Amino acid sequence: MAEDLRQHSQTAAVLRDLMHAPVLTTTPETSVTEAAAGMVRARVGSAVVMQGSFLAGILSERDVLRAAASAEDLGQSPVSRWMTPDPQSASPDTTAAEAAQIMLLNGFRHLPVVEGRKVLGVVSLRDLFAARITRPSAG
Repeated sequence: MAEDLRQHSQTAAVLRDLMHAPVLTTTPETSVTEAAAGMVRARVGSAVVMQGSFLAGILSERDVLRAAASAEDLGQSPVSRWMTPDPQSASPDTTAAEAAQIMLLNGFRHLPVVEGRKVLGVVSLRDLFAARITRPSAG
């Protein structure tokens, strides 16, 4: 049993191998319209919000949808009004299973991957599902 667990942990996918990098970044002052257009161009579901070199937040598709439903002028409304501030993050050595648990328990679909203070990438639930489908389970 212990040997099975060791073998599984050695073959478990880690975020370093699954994350999207480089990430789409924006600033808190950027308009939601501009940030959303960047997400569409990059074909990603989130933008990491940086204040200098500090991870200030994350703007997701859900945040943009919420902003659109507000009837505010999104060309003038800043990302800071709609982003998730101080998002949870994970290290590049976090396993896909651990990341999925964090995301499902907290109700979000995008997780920044951070080493120290540096944002290395973003992993989505879709990335985790794709890894599970394409990687046969050990055992």
